[in-house]
Amino acid sequence: MVEGLGDMSISLAISAVGSALGIGIAGMAAVGAWKRAYMNNKAAPFILIAFVGAPLSQTIYGMILRNAIKGANLPPESYIYQMLLGLFAGLAIAMSAYFQGKVGAKAADALAETGKGFGNYIMTIGVVETVALFVMVFTMTALPKG
Repeated sequence: MVEGLGDMSISLAISAVGSALGIGIAGMAAVGAWKRAYMNNKAAPFILIAFVGAPLSQTIYGMILRNAIKGANLPPESYIYQMLLGLFAGLAIAMSAYFQGKVGAKAADALAETGKGFGNYIMTIGVVETVALFVMVFTMTALPKG
């Protein structure tokens, strides 16, 4: 009998999809902001890459959660519940990454245009990040001990 399958990496996969979407959204905005800077013969602010990379951390949270679910080593008859847990937690983490990318896109546009507000923008991105952290931690603490 196979044991320790956990959520079959669903939490990791769904979280990574959210990260990819968020990075893509923020990345497109950063590229557009850099293009405008080049067209206006202005320096392109490299710091915009911080907004682009922010959603990547949700993939790590998905991996940590996947490992915790697998590490709980729950009985095989609970695999469907583990997969549902991974699906819904992964979806919540993915939504955090997606919206973090949307905030990062607006932040990239605003910072490139004004040159001001980096601290405010990164704090806002951090608040969105907190949702993913909460989902990961609260789900891990709710796991039964196998």
